[in-house]
Amino acid sequence: MTDFLALHRPGEPLLMPNAWDLGSARILAELGFAAVATTSSGYAATLGRRDGRVTREEALGHAGAMAAAVGVPVSADLEDGYAEDPAGVARTVAEAVAVGLAGCSIEDHSGREDEPIRTPEAARERIEAAVEAAAGSGLVLTARAENYLHGRPDLGDTIARLQSFQEAGADVLYAPGIGSPADIATLCRELDRPVNVLLVPGGPGPAELAEFGVARISVGGTFAWTALSALVESARDLLAGGTGFFDRVQPGRGLVDRAFGDQ
Repeated sequence: MTDFLALHRPGEPLLMPNAWDLGSARILAELGFAAVATTSSGYAATLGRRDGRVTREEALGHAGAMAAAVGVPVSADLEDGYAEDPAGVARTVAEAVAVGLAGCSIEDHSGREDEPIRTPEAARERIEAAVEAAAGSGLVLTARAENYLHGRPDLGDTIARLQSFQEAGADVLYAPGIGSPADIATLCRELDRPVNVLLVPGGPGPAELAEFGVARISVGGTFAWTALSALVESARDLLAGGTGFFDRVQPGRGLVDRAFGDQ
């Protein structure tokens, strides 16, 4: 298996798309991506649920099956570790190692509406527990600061949190939702670990992110929602008496057949 952490090169970012099921993971690997990630929102959608409604057992089973299905490293979005306390987070990370994942991410989102982001102290304790659980396994731990996804666009606090996570031993740092080129450039300058950036509408693309020193780029649930949007468009076409959806069938069929092989 490829050394996952070695793929994170500042200035030459790893393009790591997010797959939502085994089929999409195999397709992305066949297309040539060096690694793939899961997406919590995309996987939840396959179960007919909203993001945040998946259990630890479901997420790890899904991610482990994906890791076994492709020949590239798989990193799992494990949300808040599916636990309130550091010991619970450690259990989740230990199980991520056991199911064969190359990496996983743990965020500081609390899941509470009144206080959606955990205190810096509590967030760091959880990352410390995750680092200890992953020690010696080779698992690449990504620590996420969720301010920008929950109405707290505070760059200073976000940087301070990520610096705390790197001091706690996280391998990769991630603050999804930041879209300003200046803010991303500042983020990269202030951190001493590989930085992952989530592509956002209107934000910088891969080439510009490389200039800032970004080491990994992901798309979150966007590919899953693109696929679901195509389903909606095709279904509406059929309801209206049309058959235009047939025009969208063939372009990817050959590659899909190769990706699935004799499965």
